[in-house]
Amino acid sequence: MAEPHHERGIIDTSVVIDLEHIDPDSLPSELAISVVTLAELAAGPHATGDVTERARRQDRLQRAETTFDPLPLDGGAARAYGRVYAAVRSTGRQARGRRAFDLLIAASAVAADLPLYTRNPDDFAGLGGLLDVIAV
Repeated sequence: MAEPHHERGIIDTSVVIDLEHIDPDSLPSELAISVVTLAELAAGPHATGDVTERARRQDRLQRAETTFDPLPLDGGAARAYGRVYAAVRSTGRQARGRRAFDLLIAASAVAADLPLYTRNPDDFAGLGGLLDVIAV
């Protein structure tokens, strides 16, 4: 069964990284990102010692900065994060550390009432009642 097509949606960091390799028909017409994705992309060039990879990551960051006006982490996203955190914890999964970035992205999607497109749907397990997670 095919996923429903949405006009708008949030893409997570994994989708931004692979965007040039993803069939545009599998994504919504209007793409958004969370400011958390922009933060992860900003850290990327500093997380590698490989000069070529650092340049590639810097280029990706600059393209994202010029392409997207990221959704902020505001009061609505903070409240949504509480619901996202509770949903994940109720499944017995960890909701802190590196995982917190994914959950903040999910909270941005919940607050904006938008589906979340990801290459890593398992990162968002347990959130089906709060948000549409679409694997691409």
